[in-house]
Amino acid sequence: MAADLFAPLPLACGATLPNRIAKAATQEALAGPGQLPDKHLFNAYARWSRGGSGLLLTGNVMIDGRACTGPADCVLEETTDLGPYREWAKASKSGGAQVWMQINHPGRQVQADQGGEGWSASDVPLDLGSASKLFVKPRAMTEAEILETIGRFAATARLADLAGFDGVQVHAAHGYLISQFLSPLANHRTDRWGGSIENRARLLVEAVKAVRAAVRPDFAVSVKLNSADFQRGGFDQDDARAVVGYLNDLGVDLVELSGGSYESPAMQGEAADGRTLAREAYFLEFAIDLRKIAKMPLMCTGGVRRKEVAEQVLAGGVDVVGIATALSIDPDLPKHWRAGGPDAPPAPKLKSKNKTLVSMGHMAFVVSQIGRMGKGQEPAPKASPLFALIGGQLARSGQVKRYRAWLSAQKS
Repeated sequence: MAADLFAPLPLACGATLPNRIAKAATQEALAGPGQLPDKHLFNAYARWSRGGSGLLLTGNVMIDGRACTGPADCVLEETTDLGPYREWAKASKSGGAQVWMQINHPGRQVQADQGGEGWSASDVPLDLGSASKLFVKPRAMTEAEILETIGRFAATARLADLAGFDGVQVHAAHGYLISQFLSPLANHRTDRWGGSIENRARLLVEAVKAVRAAVRPDFAVSVKLNSADFQRGGFDQDDARAVVGYLNDLGVDLVELSGGSYESPAMQGEAADGRTLAREAYFLEFAIDLRKIAKMPLMCTGGVRRKEVAEQVLAGGVDVVGIATALSIDPDLPKHWRAGGPDAPPAPKLKSKNKTLVSMGHMAFVVSQIGRMGKGQEPAPKASPLFALIGGQLARSGQVKRYRAWLSAQKS
């Protein structure tokens, strides 16, 4: 008997997901003036909500406006106007889905031209070959900055709760700040925040504790975690097992398993350590392994496009299937699956031996499709990832100028 993708999922906090299909977080680059959500995000999320997914995870919402993954990221801080966030939550839930805000700090993964701050566990820069110069050279965070960052995660979660979101996802994957603390390649500290996996996981553990204490009891608290960094000497499966063990005791409602970073974009099927990943459900093998110790529900994300594969994910013991690219091409995919309709949208194609170019083209394609939904249009599955990349770079120059002006005003 096939696993039931449309069965509800009760969570420890007391909430229930309507089904087991989640729109995984995606880069959106749709923040309006003031780094706030506007009608473009409202339109896109209302469209996804109508499509039948049980859970919508937003793209990165930054806990600190001084450090953004991109110049068109939304920022939610103590001084932020909550009105646009209330509208975003309302639109996201308009079709029956739950919506969780992904909250994040990029650490060293900040592009240099944005004018923002770059800090990390240690002063280890990104290793992207000739592209490394595009990113800031980080400095090691002080104890006071680490504690401030923990407080910012809690503050942003509390504000998301007040704005009407159903939960948050603490981003601890893909090479962002918490992931940098988890990785022995990026974390060379010798204090209580580095060394052993217990110490490297301390930032994540303390952030989750602070978030849980800041929100109402029935507000979901989840974590996005790498199953591995897919870099030799980096965060590995043994580390992931240990971290899941720590999270077992913290009242976490869901752990999403992904993998990779800017240096090794395994989340798009490319691993720097030479491992070959599956064409769909990249991280299922790792999720099944971690299922043995995880007390909370698990979500597996990575390349899922077909109903058959989604059912295999659930049959492996995973509780939620995360889908990003396919739902950006066909937001009605869950409805199609329920009705026995079209099974899989076409995958974007960009052939190049340059893995960084392929990764950027893939992300740009997804962003372009979300942008179409933001304008009230339907996705264009046959659009060129290369053209999307070029268009995105042209748009980015204006976004950088606007972000730098906003950042300067914040400092004055």
